[in-house]
Amino acid sequence: MNRREFVAAAVVTPFSLRTALAAAARAPFALVTCDEEARLAVVDLAAFRIERWIACPAGPRAIELVADRAVVAHWALGSVSVVDRHRVVHVIDDVGEPRYAAAHPDGVHAFVTDSSHGLAVVDAQRGRVVGRVPLPGWPRHVSLDPAGRTAWVGLGTSSTQVAVVNVSEPRRPHRLALVAPPFRAHDVGVSPDGREVWVTSGATGETAIYAAGRRLRSTLGADAAPQHVTFGPGVAYVTSGDSGTLRVHSLTSGRLLRTTRIPVGSYNVQHGRGRVITPSLSRGTLTILDARGALLASVPVSSSCHDACFAPV
Repeated sequence: MNRREFVAAAVVTPFSLRTALAAAARAPFALVTCDEEARLAVVDLAAFRIERWIACPAGPRAIELVADRAVVAHWALGSVSVVDRHRVVHVIDDVGEPRYAAAHPDGVHAFVTDSSHGLAVVDAQRGRVVGRVPLPGWPRHVSLDPAGRTAWVGLGTSSTQVAVVNVSEPRRPHRLALVAPPFRAHDVGVSPDGREVWVTSGATGETAIYAAGRRLRSTLGADAAPQHVTFGPGVAYVTSGDSGTLRVHSLTSGRLLRTTRIPVGSYNVQHGRGRVITPSLSRGTLTILDARGALLASVPVSSSCHDACFAPV
């Protein structure tokens, strides 16, 4: 089956559209990658169970919500697929080595890190690459400010530099600067108000906090590297997959508010819709926490789950 035929044939597993729509009205859902399979799990974040499956190309690894669709990186295939609530709608083959994505606030464009080249701009509605910018290193994690003007890009799993890219014209991105953190960097996250950028470590138990103008403001202690970061109202959530912890910090002071045990291997993390979600690469679970960082459930999903995002509504 070629890719065009796959897109035409891909459907959710046997749940009626009416059932899916009714369930969507009751609770938020997450899309979870099943790394060693050719499908995504749709997990009900209130009932703590798998609602259905979405077929996709093999080896889905990273996933990011872009308005009413999600962009999925298939590293081994060199492809990016685009899914809606029920099926794959596009497969894009000319990305190189796609790693992670960040959504532009226009709801159309996604910035996909390409470890073979730099940053690719994907039109998630039309299903094609519409722009690129070369970057050094091995680009991986990426985060945008809420206005959609600037992207911060980690340049490897443990990199000496982080790139700052102007994305105010999404199809014509250009590099602004390279920032050298006080340690080897891994993940990057721009705060919801755009005033801070948190850079986590790929080698040590530290997190650096930058002002939006690229000035290092402070560093915080963290659990074992690599850490990953996301944000909620007034707080930052920092996971350590190797330590099996989620730490909740005050965005105002950086003070540690809470530490919660989560399954080992829970690296990537996202907040939204009153939930924090983190999948486990080694346990194959999706762990669900409330906005305070309190554990609600860990749902078994697959043998390995690299990433998760909130499902389109």
